[in-house]
This record gives sequence, C-alpha cells and structure tokens, in this order.
Amino acid sequence: MSKKVCFMLVHPDYTLDGLRSCLGLAVENMYSYAVVLNQTLPPLDDYNKENIDWIRDMEGEVYSNVPANCENEGLEPLSLEELGQKLRDMDVIVPYGMMP
Repeated sequence: MSKKVCFMLVHPDYTLDGLRSCLGLAVENMYSYAVVLNQTLPPLDDYNKENIDWIRDMEGEVYSNVPANCENEGLEPLSLEELGQKLRDMDVIVPYGMMP
C-alpha cells in the first residue's frame, strides 16, 4: 500500500531540493505532496517547473500559503486551516530543511 507523504518547505535555501525529494518519493510509488510555507519563491527555471509537473503527473501536488507563489509559479493555494486538515490524512510528514 502506498503511503502519503507531505514535505513542509519553510527555508528558502532548501525549497528546491525539497521539491526534488518530493518527486523522488513520487517515483518510488508514494503519494507525495509539498507545501511551500511563508516564503516567496524566486522565478522557477524550466527544470524546477518540470519537477512540479512530474509531481502532479504522479498524483501529488505542490501547495503554498503565499498568494504570489500561486499566481506567479502556478502552485495550488492552501490556507493554514486547510493544511491542518490535509496533514491529518498523511502517513508521514517531513519538515524539510532548517527553520530560518
């Protein structure tokens, strides 16, 4: 049975690496999700946009609670209340990277 895994990405220096790790678990047959919290992403290059598309192709998603990320980079919006509900459905929660 596939596990549901959520990566919590809060540090700007580790966000893109966390997205690659999220994709890696999706490839390993897990439902993998990422949440970019409280930071605005720099403009993503084609490589990182493709990683996000691959996560979605494997039935995962990349969310953010920052509207600029949703508008500029195409991430799905997610409020903190919605995040709390989503985390209840996860088997594993990964706080990826250090707190800023």
